[in-house]
Amino acid sequence: MKEELTIRVAKPEDAKGLLEIYAPYVEKTAITFEYEVPSEEEFAGRIRHILTKYPYLVLEENGELLGYVYAGTFKERSAYDWAVETTIYIREDQKKRGLGKKMYAALERVLKKQNITNLNACIGVPEVPDEHLDRNSMDFHHHLGYRLVGEFYQCGYKFDTWYNMVWMEKIIGEHQKKQPAMITFPELLKKDPTPWETKIREIVDEAQKEKYDVRRIILHGKGI
Repeated sequence: MKEELTIRVAKPEDAKGLLEIYAPYVEKTAITFEYEVPSEEEFAGRIRHILTKYPYLVLEENGELLGYVYAGTFKERSAYDWAVETTIYIREDQKKRGLGKKMYAALERVLKKQNITNLNACIGVPEVPDEHLDRNSMDFHHHLGYRLVGEFYQCGYKFDTWYNMVWMEKIIGEHQKKQPAMITFPELLKKDPTPWETKIREIVDEAQKEKYDVRRIILHGKGI
């Protein structure tokens, strides 16, 4: 069967499938510092909330959800409008396929259109790797161009263990004297009628050059 990856905008109705991806991270890891798996209703609410301002994207293969990525508010004050916090989760059995790189590439293209300049990732790290947490996420973000900008020590407690937290940052836009206003995701969808497929042609080309066996990547949804 020909493999087809699809990156599209998430819907609240995706909550059940995305929870199946997220739940193992809550229950078995300290990658997330959340203790309890949220309800389907609560998770759907989170999707709706993110989409009022930022992109929330899911990746499917032949209709099966494999991961999701989104941007969220970094800080509430207006001066922080050009900075976001990024989050990504991939189904446990789908790691090491390069999916995270493709999802982040799609997210970054949208955020650039929103005039976002700074991407920030909040990542749990262990002082000594254990069964619940290692440094893979930190290494992954470093590989994608993020740099370490700060570390908080023993600030997260889970599984009877204290964990550190680091902030990593990636600059994707120019900082100007007269900075163009941040454009919300809904505003962006109304502003530019160009199909998503056109906007991510570079991502398609990149994927085809890699060793990953994929025939097409399509980003569905309205234009950006």
